[in-house]
Amino acid sequence: MHELSLAGDILRLVEDAAAREHFRRVAHLRLEAGALAGVEVSALRFALDAIAPGTCLDGAQITIDEPPGRAWCPRCAAEVTLASRADPCPQCLGYPVHPTGGADLRVLELMVH
Repeated sequence: MHELSLAGDILRLVEDAAAREHFRRVAHLRLEAGALAGVEVSALRFALDAIAPGTCLDGAQITIDEPPGRAWCPRCAAEVTLASRADPCPQCLGYPVHPTGGADLRVLELMVH
C-alpha cells in the first residue's frame, strides 16, 4: 500500500515544520489529492489515522480535497476533465492527453496549537 508510505512522508513533513516552527500539535491538516495523483484517498485517510497516535497529528482534523484531473489534448486542442491518466480525451477520444491539473498530492493548510 503506497498510501502508507505517503502518510509517513506527510507526517515527516509536518514534524519537520513542528521542529522548525516550535509547535507540538496540529489542529487541522488540509491536503489536496488530485484525481490524477494516483492516490487512493480512503487508503491515505486510513493510513494517516493509523500513524497519527502519539505524533503531532494525534487528534488533528484531516481533510483531503479531491480536485478533478485536468488535461490538454493536442489532437483537438481542448482543455478537458479526466478521471484517470489512462482516459482518452472525452471530446475526440484521442491519445495522449497531457495533465495540466489535479495531478498533485500536497499540503494546503496546517493549523496548529
